[in-house]
Amino acid sequence: MGIRLYKAYTPGTRNRTVSTFNEITKPFPEKKLTKRIKSANGRNNRGVITSRHRGGGHKKRYRFIDFKRDKFNVSGQVKSIEYDPNRNARIALISYTDGDKRYILHPRSLTIGDTIIAGDNVPLNIGNSLPLDKIPLGTAVHNIEITPNRGGQIVRAAGTYAQIVAKEGYSVTLKLPSSEVRIISKKCYATIGQIGNINAGNITIGKAGKNRWLNKRPKVRGVVMNPIDHPHGGGEGKSPIGRPKPVTPWGKPALGQKTRKRKKYSNKYILRRRR
Repeated sequence: MGIRLYKAYTPGTRNRTVSTFNEITKPFPEKKLTKRIKSANGRNNRGVITSRHRGGGHKKRYRFIDFKRDKFNVSGQVKSIEYDPNRNARIALISYTDGDKRYILHPRSLTIGDTIIAGDNVPLNIGNSLPLDKIPLGTAVHNIEITPNRGGQIVRAAGTYAQIVAKEGYSVTLKLPSSEVRIISKKCYATIGQIGNINAGNITIGKAGKNRWLNKRPKVRGVVMNPIDHPHGGGEGKSPIGRPKPVTPWGKPALGQKTRKRKKYSNKYILRRRR
């Protein structure tokens, strides 16, 4: 994946960069693998805003992604690499020998015509899915299960991968993209390779309008609000927040306060915290 630069024709194009989309081979998705998706705009079932600064955005359809990779010992061929508006990674359309078609996350260097397969004793090729105990130490993996047979839940963003660093007993130790070192059951499946579109994090939006296309509404700093609207609000002129530390609109500590529960069930599986 490359990045295309704009000349400064307008203020919005002065620093704007976009993907070249060179790897995309098919402009429209497989119709049977999509469904209509309606944005909730940050509202719950009662219509109350529970996540602020969301709304608008371009219309899009959801693509069904095979995170489980439960079609064991059935090989499939990569038919196309497509854009997915619901994630920053690309997706690959796989046509299996039994006639089934599914989308998977597109691993880096997987090309049209390549063959992939999932199972306990399959080759260690890019895109193949295996249990963690069958994968050698030092291998880069993605789309990793936390609970066996539940489907991949971690390491699914563009350009990410985890590394297998140790095996002991019934568990495997992984180093995650966040630098966290964590223990996971050896029965959990993972996919070989790094997720493609590695330059997704280097794209510069360039203008506020692009955020509106992405369902993001403007944010207003609490310090410029009135006291009734935010704890930082009020005061004469350009005044400070008037508190020892920043807080959220509801008075809870912000900017650096740790919010993870001290007695969370998964604490015992984390050997080293993320930085």
